[in-house]
Amino acid sequence: MKLLIGISGSSGVGYAIRLLEVLKTLRIETHLIISRWAEECIKLETDKKSSYVKSLAKYVYSNDNLAAKPSSGSYKMDGMVVIPCSMKALASIATGYEDTLISRAASVMLKESKKLVLVPRETPLTAIHLSNMLKLAKMGTVILPAMPGFYHKPRGIDELLNHIAGKVLDQFGIEHEVFKRWAGIEIE
Repeated sequence: MKLLIGISGSSGVGYAIRLLEVLKTLRIETHLIISRWAEECIKLETDKKSSYVKSLAKYVYSNDNLAAKPSSGSYKMDGMVVIPCSMKALASIATGYEDTLISRAASVMLKESKKLVLVPRETPLTAIHLSNMLKLAKMGTVILPAMPGFYHKPRGIDELLNHIAGKVLDQFGIEHEVFKRWAGIEIE
């Protein structure tokens, strides 16, 4: 399986880092695009360096290179995740603006009927944000907000990051044990 991961400039880059770490452990071939502002968020929100994040992927592309391999539907990919997905990236994808490699590659996923998963990280949401999400959902895009579950009683940030990474993996049918699944309860 070949997955394209886009990291846009939104808070929540820890979700992307954890997803890339897990995908590397599972030996999934990853292709990575990091926006300029995502690189800033990596500095602001983590103790990781951009070089570490890039080392987690097999291939890395500049977000400014609209001629990179993922810009064409003839370059085969199984799907794409934008994590976190800023509202700017989401709007660009929803309108087909294609001003960056992330938005162009997402458009390619849509036109090639490949799985596209967006992990928006914004709150509160405006009617514009919701409208863009609805528009994309109607086109088959999976909108997977960074809203971790708490039924497994997470003991820290790592378990919250794992939950979202696992939910993304589920969208692609990738087997994992990243988080504890709901086992159900008996109600009397």
